[in-house]
Amino acid sequence: MSMETVPKDLRGLRACLVCSLIKTFDQFEFDGCDNCDEFLRMKNNKDNVFDCTSSNFDGMIAVMSPEDSWVCKWQRINRFCKGVYAISVSGRLPANVIREMKSRGIVYRPRDTSQR
Repeated sequence: MSMETVPKDLRGLRACLVCSLIKTFDQFEFDGCDNCDEFLRMKNNKDNVFDCTSSNFDGMIAVMSPEDSWVCKWQRINRFCKGVYAISVSGRLPANVIREMKSRGIVYRPRDTSQR
C-alpha cells in the first residue's frame, strides 16, 4: 500500500465525492485522487479539490485488500485502491463534472447515504 493514500493528519480531512477516499486537502492537491484523478483532475488544482471533495463525511473504513472484503463490496469500493474511505459523504459534484463523467461512460452515484 502506498503511504500517499493514508491521511497524514486528522485535521482538515476531506473525502472524494465520487469514490469516498479520505485524504487531507494538501494530499488531494499534491497527489490527486488515486481512483478518480483521471477525470476529476484535482492534482495541482485547489478549486477542483474544493469542488470534488467534502469535509462533511461519516465513518471511516481502512482498506488493505478491497477485492477480498465483503465490507468493500457492500460499500461499492472493492475495485478501488487501498486506503481509508468514508462510509457516507455529504455534498454533490458540480454539473459540469457529472456531464464529463457521463460522456466518458462513468455513472455518478452520490456517496451521501443520509438522504436514503
